[in-house]
Amino acid sequence: MTRVVGRSTASPVPRSADVARVAGVSRKTVSRVLNDEPYVSDEVRRRVLEAAEQLGYRLNHAARALASGRNRSVGVVALGTAGYGTASLLVGIEKAVRDAGYALRVINTVDGDPKRIAGAVTSLLEQGVDGVVISEPVVEGEVSVRADVPVLFLGAPPAFTGGRTLTVGVGAHALARAATEHLLDLGHTTVHHLAGPGRWYASKDRVEGWRAALAARGAHEPPVLEGDWSPASGYAAGRELAADSSVTAVFAAGDEMAIGVIHALREAGRRVPEDISVVGFDGNPVFAYVTPPLTTVRQPFDAAAREGIRLLVHAIEEPGTDLPPAGEPPVELVVRGSTAPPPSQEGQTVPRTT
Repeated sequence: MTRVVGRSTASPVPRSADVARVAGVSRKTVSRVLNDEPYVSDEVRRRVLEAAEQLGYRLNHAARALASGRNRSVGVVALGTAGYGTASLLVGIEKAVRDAGYALRVINTVDGDPKRIAGAVTSLLEQGVDGVVISEPVVEGEVSVRADVPVLFLGAPPAFTGGRTLTVGVGAHALARAATEHLLDLGHTTVHHLAGPGRWYASKDRVEGWRAALAARGAHEPPVLEGDWSPASGYAAGRELAADSSVTAVFAAGDEMAIGVIHALREAGRRVPEDISVVGFDGNPVFAYVTPPLTTVRQPFDAAAREGIRLLVHAIEEPGTDLPPAGEPPVELVVRGSTAPPPSQEGQTVPRTT
């Protein structure tokens, strides 16, 4: 075999200056586009991305880390015993972090206890992360920790004070209101609510949205039942609800609890949705295939994660500037077979429309 030794004919590695020249913009504009910063027109963004693709240009994250003094990593504190909602939000965070060009470090807490959250944040800071995400849900309570990097509370208000904390909601209040309004729009005079654990911010937002919808319609507010997110707690609540003949509509703060409610109601001879309508919360796709298929509100996990990480990266990379305006997460109601108009006053079921 003959090996030829000589000058390489490969093209030189493209630089940001090359992208700027081809796109007809400044190097600063190239940087803003490739870092997905705001205030760049769609046309300029398109030209820069096309030029980068044409030249095969990729950001050199290692060089950027050396130049900036940052490790280009984000730490996340998440709930270790995660259900569908928490796990889906964590997946959205991971994707958004990696799309922003950062590495991800995750520490799970067992139950969202403030002391464990504080320990997790401290551990991440010791690893040299550039920012921290405390992922919803967390429990109520003051987290005793001092952070010298931006901290994003996703789905909850800041649990400790500091000049570099920010918060982004997941739209739970609006989603809970939409779920309740759907049942009221069907003709139900009121809606009973099965909440999550009372100390969780994720529960409180949903309770407040439910109450706001009832108040806006002048509807009676029944006592709140409290579950623990599990189907078993939904089943226990469902047995209690089944014994009350006045109940015609239930909004559960989680899909799994809603399934438990439905099982208990049907076991007690109460038909769903002919006698009692049930709405869940989260949008777990599995429950489109139960009987009856569950009406639910779908949490915008990806949208909330993208918005939160966008603001966190801005706080990391441009610490002396104001945060850009935060976008509102979308509200999506998924209507399936577990909801219908209430029974008629004569006790007969109102026919369902298809």
